[in-house]
Amino acid sequence: MLCAMIGVIRTWSRTVTGALRGHPAPVTYGLIALCSAIFVLSPVSGLNAVHGTGDALLEAQRAYFARWGVVPVELFTGAPRASLTPVTALFVHGSWVHLLGNMLFLYVFGAMVEERMGHLEFALFYLGCGALALLGYAAANASSAQTLVGASGAISAVLGAFLFLFPKARVTSLFPFLFFLPLRFPAWVVLPFWVSLQWVAANRAAEGPGVAYLAHLVGFALGFVHAWARFGRTSRVRAPAQAAPEGEQQP
Repeated sequence: MLCAMIGVIRTWSRTVTGALRGHPAPVTYGLIALCSAIFVLSPVSGLNAVHGTGDALLEAQRAYFARWGVVPVELFTGAPRASLTPVTALFVHGSWVHLLGNMLFLYVFGAMVEERMGHLEFALFYLGCGALALLGYAAANASSAQTLVGASGAISAVLGAFLFLFPKARVTSLFPFLFFLPLRFPAWVVLPFWVSLQWVAANRAAEGPGVAYLAHLVGFALGFVHAWARFGRTSRVRAPAQAAPEGEQQP
């Protein structure tokens, strides 16, 4: 999720943020806690002595990914275990950077989308769009034996829904090519830019699976379309002019 793209730190939408103060986002925070706990207990973290060290640890990691991740060539064979992997893979991450990057994006964007959708709908939205994103990627790489893991497709769906629901929310971003200067732009600028980076990266990934840029694109499209179909144009949140202090007015 963080590869060659924007590092989002904070969102600005004064009206919605104020509403959230008395309404926590249990699904968002629960997903973050669950993914983090699974990672710490897994052989990938290197923190669980049960999995051993050296070659034993590497073998445990390979077995872990093979069991819970999506292997495209196995997915369409009809095996019951493989059919569940588009969901289980959402809770498996390949490294600390992978986990922290995904959880940062979920933390920043998930609470506002959950507040707008409601807890149950958001949970089903996250799981459903995430699984479909992984399925879309697997279908495009059906002959691949490489394993696909991570919540990036689901979180991309959250970004797509966020873009539709809160297009003028301010996002503070770090641009690597601008020496990581923190700059603030509305979501309708930041998120389409992110999508364009994923599109370019997906077109350059000619040698098959690596970073699942196609899953990011599929997830983002699913999230945006779901928000559009579910809420319609009248759902977009507009902060009144007096709601934000000087310097925080939405364009």
